[in-house]
Amino acid sequence: MKRLLVVYHCGPPGCVSVEVGGGCDGSSPYKLSNKLSNAATTVSNKSQAKVSGMFARMGFQATTDEEGLGFAACDDLDYDHRQGMQMDILTTDEVGGEGSGDGGGLDGDSHYQRDGTGPARSASKDGDPANELNEEKPKITTWEAGWNVTNAIQGMFVLGLPYAILHGGYLGLFLIIFAAVVCCYTGKILIACLYEEDEDGRLVRVRESYVDIANACCAPRFPTLGGHIVNVAQIIELVMTCILYVVVSGNLMYNSFPTMPISQKSWAILATVALLPCAFLKSLKAVSKFSLLCTMAHFVINVLVIAYCLSRARDWAWDKVKFYIDVKKFPISIGIIVFSYTSQIFLPSMEGSMSKPSDFHCMMNWTHIAACILKGLFALVAYLTWADATKEVITDNLPSTIRAVVNIFLVAKALLSYPLPFFAAVEVLEKSFFQDGGRAAFPDCYGGDGRIKPWGLALRCTLVVFTLLMAVFVPHFALLMGLTGSLTGAGLCFLLPSLFHLRLLWRKLLWHQVFFDVAIFVIGGICSISGFIHSMEGLIEAFKYNIEE
Repeated sequence: MKRLLVVYHCGPPGCVSVEVGGGCDGSSPYKLSNKLSNAATTVSNKSQAKVSGMFARMGFQATTDEEGLGFAACDDLDYDHRQGMQMDILTTDEVGGEGSGDGGGLDGDSHYQRDGTGPARSASKDGDPANELNEEKPKITTWEAGWNVTNAIQGMFVLGLPYAILHGGYLGLFLIIFAAVVCCYTGKILIACLYEEDEDGRLVRVRESYVDIANACCAPRFPTLGGHIVNVAQIIELVMTCILYVVVSGNLMYNSFPTMPISQKSWAILATVALLPCAFLKSLKAVSKFSLLCTMAHFVINVLVIAYCLSRARDWAWDKVKFYIDVKKFPISIGIIVFSYTSQIFLPSMEGSMSKPSDFHCMMNWTHIAACILKGLFALVAYLTWADATKEVITDNLPSTIRAVVNIFLVAKALLSYPLPFFAAVEVLEKSFFQDGGRAAFPDCYGGDGRIKPWGLALRCTLVVFTLLMAVFVPHFALLMGLTGSLTGAGLCFLLPSLFHLRLLWRKLLWHQVFFDVAIFVIGGICSISGFIHSMEGLIEAFKYNIEE
């Protein structure tokens, strides 16, 4: 008995073409009337949703209107329906041993793109290497995500918190708590921008990265402008963070062993040699192990400093902690406190790599609560011990023997902190220039088996060497990073998350959420401008008087 094979082609809205082929199969024939009816209904819904979505995109609520979401849902249903039809046809081919006659229709379906605008997927036997690589990347547990966030928010800035208490008193302690709440909130709303509700009211992840969020906010007039701006800001922030870790490592080793005939630049080179294996990192799961070790090193540093301070508890100067601020120097303290909590730049890819994304909010809560308690305790105890003699980096107040031990652990912490921003920077560069859905300027860095190709490994090694060259040859790099970080750091962590949240979810926000977003945007802007001005003044003074680092 001959069996009819039907292949549907969805072209422009409202247009359906049907191909009929023969095959040898003993099973019953397809119910053509049902198939045609379902296809016609699907295409009709899709056409209506497209028109409604087009009008919706003309307003402020561009990508969150029900019509636009209906379009996305219909598109998904249409994709699933077409994939089911392909599987039916392929099964028939395998049973009957014959093709469908004209294979052009089937090939056209295999090139179907869900966004309707992208280039055709690769039809090679290896498929799309980038997509295969994404599927093969191992997921991370909630604990591993927590270690990565802790690595980001328990950075080298912690050593400057007692200095912030010196110029801010109890207000500085309050700011440590307030900054934890704000940074936890902006991290959550940034992830909220990755999701939309489908027609059943369920949250669906429709965006994958910070860049996707920015592009959605700038659509339809400038669909890629936001992504380009965010990409540049991310690369600057991440690469400069990597460079800072190399600078800090060289400086700490030089100060710990001043009698050794090794210069600070030579120590930085040795640190970079130790960092070269980072070029082989392929997944966030591997980075999580370094973050765990970094957290352990940070814990040892806290224990050593706090233990020494407790040994001098009888001399604590409680009367020195007052409700006053140093107007001239407190803005620097604000920068130290606020930027010690920044992790937003890592969160979209981290949440997407979690095996249980539903645990993200809980993970953010306990990591920031723990960081807030440890930072507040560390800052207060250290300040009570040295009071007005507190230095910008608290380890400079320690006796030389203890200082050398603490510095060794600080170097280990800096080196173990390096892989997280490095891996994030590599991901941004690869997605922008090597994996842009077939539109990339350069070939993919990964083969079909997921292995890094030679030029991909060369890119990573070049990035490591670049961080060394910047650390060694750029004068006053710390001040330069403060200058750029005041713009990129504040923008990525405070200004853009609140702005994107308002832009994408405006109609669903309650009045207090709108108030929080606007307030955070204003406060972030003030911190950014203040930090930029003070860093510029420091750079001008350093070059004017030829101050050595």
